Amino acid sequence: MDYQSLLRQLYQDFNARHIDAVLAHLHTDVAWPNGWEGGYVAGHEEVRAYWLRQWQQINPTVEPLSFSVRPAGQIAVRVHQIINDLEGQLLSDSELNHVYSFEHGKVRTMVIEH
Repeated sequence: MDYQSLLRQLYQDFNARHIDAVLAHLHTDVAWPNGWEGGYVAGHEEVRAYWLRQWQQINPTVEPLSFSVRPAGQIAVRVHQIINDLEGQLLSDSELNHVYSFEHGKVRTMVIEH
């Protein structure tokens, strides 16, 4: 499985706000970090609700910079994350790692490493 291509498409779809396309890459029992409010959300419906809430308040853009495979098979993606408010004012500009694990060709978990 070409997980790097899958993840590049996931970021492209997220940035374009194509939520159904992003969810298609996620396992139905995905565990996804709620980097905005804290904690985790689980499953497609919780992820959808989280992102829809988020996009009503802030405008994040996340671009992958590099990919590396970890010993346990996870893929770490160094990302450049820019968060603006809905008026376009910069709230955050940072680089961090997103670490993915996969099950049956789909994202099973994602962890944010600062």
